[in-house]
Amino acid sequence: MSAHSRRGMTLFEAMIAITVLLVMSLLVMETMRGSVQFKDLLEDRDNVTRQARVALSKLRRDIALAYLTPAWTSVETVQTVFVGLDEDPDTLYFATLAHRRIYRDSRECDQAEISVWAEKGPTELGSGYVLYHRESPRVDEFPDEQGTVYPLAYNVQSFNLRYLDPIDNEWKEEWDTRNSETNYRMPRAVEIGLVLLTPDPDDTDRTVEVPFMTTVNLHFSDKIVNKNNAKLNGNPGPFGGKGLMGNNLAMAGGWSGGGSVGSAGNARRNPGASSGGSSGFNRNAARPQGGKINAGSVLRNGSTGSAGTKR
Repeated sequence: MSAHSRRGMTLFEAMIAITVLLVMSLLVMETMRGSVQFKDLLEDRDNVTRQARVALSKLRRDIALAYLTPAWTSVETVQTVFVGLDEDPDTLYFATLAHRRIYRDSRECDQAEISVWAEKGPTELGSGYVLYHRESPRVDEFPDEQGTVYPLAYNVQSFNLRYLDPIDNEWKEEWDTRNSETNYRMPRAVEIGLVLLTPDPDDTDRTVEVPFMTTVNLHFSDKIVNKNNAKLNGNPGPFGGKGLMGNNLAMAGGWSGGGSVGSAGNARRNPGASSGGSSGFNRNAARPQGGKINAGSVLRNGSTGSAGTKR
């Protein structure tokens, strides 16, 4: 065997090999780092989309089955309300027929009180607000008390609601069935706008806004009046009467409704008179603290108007 065949690598050749190995390692690490960042970005976007889908699906079902009890002047009844407050973010109180009984033989039905509002969330959960949902299977004169409170969405930048008036086909920022303008009548539809925050893929210290919007028909709202003042008929509401069949009906603001909608046709209407007492809650009532409703700041306004199912 010659001396040339026994010669090993020179120092220069070893340095070249090490350099090539380092370059390849850096390329692999950079590729893996980009893949992990892209995976995290997709997870954040998927989490935001999933939160919005779940929250809007729950709100759509609850609001679509919102109702006002027609016999609100009867004795020993509860006057249900539909109150949307134009705040930042918005707040909504109403009664619905969308309750689902979970426990067997529980003394519950499909009626429930719903409250939706937002509060500043803890910093460890991210920035923005937390959207809360309260549901009570007991319909009473205090629609912002008791029940079960749970979060619908985190990192909420804004939560905005608009209400379509069936009388003039105009969108309104607020709705209150206790006021004379919308005295004990429901909006035709509700537009839900939800904006969530997600980390910026280019700068993890910043966030970007991801908007979501949907419009829901109220099945038991008042009949809508067309340009010729002819009321459109539809499916009967839960207490009789008929409402709008909203298939492909163009609404104000460019929205086209869909699905059958009903109306509480036997509801009494008395726009010129008092509602028989307010529903007994203050728009500044305390929000839940620690998962409970603080009833201490709820304003009781004497006798309540009667309008609900007999309890």
